[in-house]
Amino acid sequence: MLRSILLTFFITILSVDSFAFFESKQRTHLQVVGSSTVYPFTAVIAETFGRDTEFKTPIIESTGTGGGFKLFCSGIGYDYPDFSNASRRIEKSEVARCAEHGIKEVVEIKIGYDGIVLANLNSGKKFSLTKDQIFLALAQKVPNKINGELISNPYQKWSEINSKLPNTNITIYGPPTTSGTRDAFIELVMEEPCKKLTKISKKKCGVMRSDGHFIEAGENDNLIVQKLMHDSDALGIFGFSFLEENHQIIKSAEIDGVTPNFESIVSGAYPVSRPLFIYFKKEHLNLVPGMKEFVQEIVSKNTIGKDGYLLQKGLIPLTDLEIKKVRDEVIKAL
Repeated sequence: MLRSILLTFFITILSVDSFAFFESKQRTHLQVVGSSTVYPFTAVIAETFGRDTEFKTPIIESTGTGGGFKLFCSGIGYDYPDFSNASRRIEKSEVARCAEHGIKEVVEIKIGYDGIVLANLNSGKKFSLTKDQIFLALAQKVPNKINGELISNPYQKWSEINSKLPNTNITIYGPPTTSGTRDAFIELVMEEPCKKLTKISKKKCGVMRSDGHFIEAGENDNLIVQKLMHDSDALGIFGFSFLEENHQIIKSAEIDGVTPNFESIVSGAYPVSRPLFIYFKKEHLNLVPGMKEFVQEIVSKNTIGKDGYLLQKGLIPLTDLEIKKVRDEVIKAL
């Protein structure tokens, strides 16, 4: 009799613990990971959504584009993010990783455009650079001036690359390899001069020098801005939106004769601009409360339209035709 009572007791305890365990796995808030560049935009959407609806404010984490996709594509369920911000389009290998973990329907939302800038303190030298000069300042291997053979990067000062450039040390703070900003910068700035000046493979064109002149400063673009405040000769690589937020203390360099601003990025005149994205997994649409409603908030005309509130954060808007296409495709996926 006693044995039966004890057995019933332990089964009851186990059942309660198991129930509590599964309950703890559930989430009542949405989870977003990914790009530090897209983070400020998604954070504003989340704040607006939490304030104006009955749903909880989504939690946004800045993990970098690559790091975000790694988390996002790791599985389905409460332990895995619902959305992933990205400052580049998702790669085939990442789509394949998602599929391997049961995520078969990843939906892309293009929210707008951003420029990638090289900037320094307002009190520092004014820079007007070409893509060739930026490549020569940053690449691990560069051509010898005498015979064109590849050598380890010898340039210590900008004036050694071109006598018209400032006679200051080359110091550039930039994002790590997990960052979509870094991926886009390599594609938009480094690859063209690399192909023209060297015969190395495309993959090696993005290898940055490791002798202290290029310094990885983490995923947070605000940290790069802070680094610049302590080094008047240094430049930083980050998104245009961070330049806009900090224009009182930093200014941008011209690249190939064009200054990054709202108009030059929209028109395509500025050569270092890229689209920004938010991705979500359809498998989670009915998992966490407010998922569909949050997607609808993202694509609302009050959010990404030409008069949307994201413009106040520095987002460069899509064209009317692009906005219609994005909305139609996303609403169809819901």
